[in-house]
Amino acid sequence: MPAIEPETGVGFLLTPACRHHILTPEAFSDEQRMFLRTAEEFMEKEVLSRNEAIEHLDYGILRKLMRKAGELGLLSIDIPEAYGGLGLDKTTSALASEAMAVQGSWAVTFGAHVGIGTLPIVIFGTESQKAKYLPGLAAGETIAAYCLTEPGSGSDAMGAKTTAIREGDVYVLNGVKQWITNANIADVLIVFAQVDGRLFSAFIVDRNTPGVSIGVEEKKLGLKGSSTAQVILEDVRVPAENLLGEIGRGSVIAFNILNIGRYKLGIGSNGVAKRGIGDAVRYARDRKQFQTAIVEFPAIREKLARSAALVFATDAMAWRLCGAMDARLEALDAGDPDHWKHAVEVLKDFTIECSMLKVYGSEAVAFVLDEALQIHGGYGFTREYPIEQPLRDVRVNRIFEGTNEINRLLVPGTLFKRVMQGKLNLMPVMMALEAEVKAGETAVVPAGDEPLAQETFMTEQAKKVFIYTAGAAAQKFMAELDRQQELLLGLADMLTDVWAADSTLTRVAQSLESMGAEKAKGRLAVARVVCTESYRRVAARARELACHLANKPSRMIEGIDRLAPYLPADLIAARREIADAVVSAGRYPF
Repeated sequence: MPAIEPETGVGFLLTPACRHHILTPEAFSDEQRMFLRTAEEFMEKEVLSRNEAIEHLDYGILRKLMRKAGELGLLSIDIPEAYGGLGLDKTTSALASEAMAVQGSWAVTFGAHVGIGTLPIVIFGTESQKAKYLPGLAAGETIAAYCLTEPGSGSDAMGAKTTAIREGDVYVLNGVKQWITNANIADVLIVFAQVDGRLFSAFIVDRNTPGVSIGVEEKKLGLKGSSTAQVILEDVRVPAENLLGEIGRGSVIAFNILNIGRYKLGIGSNGVAKRGIGDAVRYARDRKQFQTAIVEFPAIREKLARSAALVFATDAMAWRLCGAMDARLEALDAGDPDHWKHAVEVLKDFTIECSMLKVYGSEAVAFVLDEALQIHGGYGFTREYPIEQPLRDVRVNRIFEGTNEINRLLVPGTLFKRVMQGKLNLMPVMMALEAEVKAGETAVVPAGDEPLAQETFMTEQAKKVFIYTAGAAAQKFMAELDRQQELLLGLADMLTDVWAADSTLTRVAQSLESMGAEKAKGRLAVARVVCTESYRRVAARARELACHLANKPSRMIEGIDRLAPYLPADLIAARREIADAVVSAGRYPF
């Protein structure tokens, strides 16, 4: 099997589809599959069997489970071997996170610890900080929490009011942190504060330090079995050596760690969605109406097909991203004193993909579980069946790790910044497309019925439509673009659809090559659905934005129509093919 090729952030936009060999689930290594099985068995035997106790917020059980996870190596995947960890790749880490996600309360307890709680020390800690804290975190003997949000600063993290004043060899911290996962079970806190009221910085704070107290547990819609409370800091004296990173560079830590949290949240969401599809199929097989199992009704099968197509697209994006990151990280010199600095730059390069995956995955799982509940009918609305709990739990995924609105705004904002900095050579393409449209050229639709030919055409034209629209936005608003939030949200959705189509198409092309057309029938149907729907949404959104961008919208819309002519596609037949695969497998089948 060809090696996974290293990609650059947003490289898919300027590279023809299927040009890169991407990571897919079929290519996971034996070691990666072993960790996935270990995580899945742990969830079935240790976590899901204790669901009721966890949902009643039993701190003792959470601590016990964390220690058990530590014994199995599930907490140490991202921690270097020198500090008691395993030092494995991002793909293995993400597979563990996907498995953990099927019990929401445990998932956030685990995720906050191994991700935003531990990684700041792994990546930005000094040697002494790593030696002191990481072995205990790897073993589950100590538990971490991440303290960024405040009552008055959520999306505006830089507006934090918590202060840190230097007094000799200590910093004195004062402030209140809000919505802190693991607050009541954490031993180690990553706390962000303003040094001298203006230099945003990070500190490692031991929970037992005098002046640290925990507020009452929040009463939540979901995730009832995870600890969420305020962390209150009153004259907390933190040793100066517990400063994490450099003074005034807390944003580097906060935002790079959030990138990791974002892509893992998208992957975890997909794990929940896969389980939801399985629950829905099993119920639909057993439930009869009009003397027929409801799984035989086309209306029910369409729900399963739409859900499976969304999950496939999310999977394609997720593992493509993990594979690309791992390929880039493996190329770094582990012995380089600046290794982690270079690693941060790699992760930063995929900021846009991390945000898109978070948004796409968190919204896909909401759709999938809502449809699964609908298939269950009234029973789905009761606690007797397994849908209502995860449906409540996943609602927060659109708020966690930066709201979906903030992540959407970040996508085009980061893209335009890279173009202006010369890091993304998009300007010549924008100019060429503008000239192409002015010349009145119409895209040539491929003739024949070669597999994936139409999907490839649609995906490449969707890229052109996005670039053309983004260019028009940049020309009209220039420096004021950040105030055009509705426009930026639309561009973000367009780019996300392009990435979903490109990733799905590439994965299916690889499947076609390795499996042959007959065995890949279900996957070819997925490509037809995902690429067609993405293409149509991109063109429709471009026409909508044209009315705000162009002095003569009709001319711009004519240009969009030439770039993206309507193509007929029998999506009903494609969804029936997907549904057949789902029902035959009795679960998500790909």
